[in-house]
Amino acid sequence: MTPQLLENTLEINADFPEKLAPLFSPSRYKILYGGRGGAKSWGIARALILLSLQMELRILCAREFQKSIKESVHHLLEEQIYALGLQAYFRITLTSITSVNGSEFIFSGLKTNITAVKSMEGIGICWVEEAEKVSKESWDVLIPTIRKANSEIWISFNPDADTDPTWKRFVEKPPVDSVVIEIGFRDNPFFPDVLRAEMEECRAIDPETYDWVWEGKCRQISDANIIKRARIDTFTTPEKGVRLFLGADFGFANDPNTLDRGFIIDKTLFIDYSIHKVRCEIDDIPAMYDQIPGSRQWPIKADCARPETISYLRRQGFNISAAEKWQGSVEDGIAHINGFKEVVIHERCTTLDRKCLNPYQETRMYKYKIDPVTREVLPVIVDKHNHHWDGIRYMLDGYIQRRGSNSNLLKAVNS
Repeated sequence: MTPQLLENTLEINADFPEKLAPLFSPSRYKILYGGRGGAKSWGIARALILLSLQMELRILCAREFQKSIKESVHHLLEEQIYALGLQAYFRITLTSITSVNGSEFIFSGLKTNITAVKSMEGIGICWVEEAEKVSKESWDVLIPTIRKANSEIWISFNPDADTDPTWKRFVEKPPVDSVVIEIGFRDNPFFPDVLRAEMEECRAIDPETYDWVWEGKCRQISDANIIKRARIDTFTTPEKGVRLFLGADFGFANDPNTLDRGFIIDKTLFIDYSIHKVRCEIDDIPAMYDQIPGSRQWPIKADCARPETISYLRRQGFNISAAEKWQGSVEDGIAHINGFKEVVIHERCTTLDRKCLNPYQETRMYKYKIDPVTREVLPVIVDKHNHHWDGIRYMLDGYIQRRGSNSNLLKAVNS
């Protein structure tokens, strides 16, 4: 005989981390994020199982990419149903899960099945797992689809980049009626020893990966980042014995004019001064350049696409000339910069006008294109968030070698 669920007659012992208590109180958005081992996914699965026995619910379990049911949370829900001893109250097939009181779990990808998701009616709870991968376009379609009275959207993810739509939309500026819960392994009283051993090993051998995987911090450097080894520090520029390099990028509209200064010691590129200005008229450029010491004494290399601006600045007393360009010069310049042992950016360069990105912020934003389906990094440079780094490439004009050159990647300057 199939047991029937009667209200207030079924007692279930289910353990949860204390931080997950808000899952059982009404909120339009419930956002759980953090590092590995925080019990986010199995905690949500347990909560949804219990709620599906308390009331009749249609629960959409979504993720950005789902080619088959194996890529969904179907197996996780099945595991938790058995762990709670509730298998008699559910019908579990290869593609669906339903409860004896009519609750239904639906599994769908967003990216390739968004039309079907748009047509779904009566969704009481939508759980979006691995939400760090969800695009802005998918969110824009999904959110108004979950429109039943008192419906909720549950979001769980391990942060990747702080530029991801999910991070910006639900953590940086969460919507009204949101509960945002940061949860990690320290909050999980059931954190297993096998994961603890993995965590400790990762912390010891790769602190950057540890911060991302286990502490749930946004990834600062990924394979898609173009500038590979850059850090902020304070240092003193030698008064003598170094050649100073200056590079300028010309902006228009909302793109900034930039000027950066640097020097090379021991195959390390130091950026000691930077300046930028949005909507900078040509007559204002000299005063902007004068904020960088030595800008009238040392050569400046600039974008050759603006000969009239270069000519004007020469008349204003700057030793400025056009940097050479060739097919593939951007890629060659990036290879040259990444050939340094590291790039050290002075802290003062990070305190510029926040209307645009400073050079250090650009290192976190300037990226290669990522395939939206496979997440593979492609050899295509996204021409964005690179104004300072274009200028830094220009400053090294004459030192950057064309591909196929027999010369060393780095010339020995003060090395």
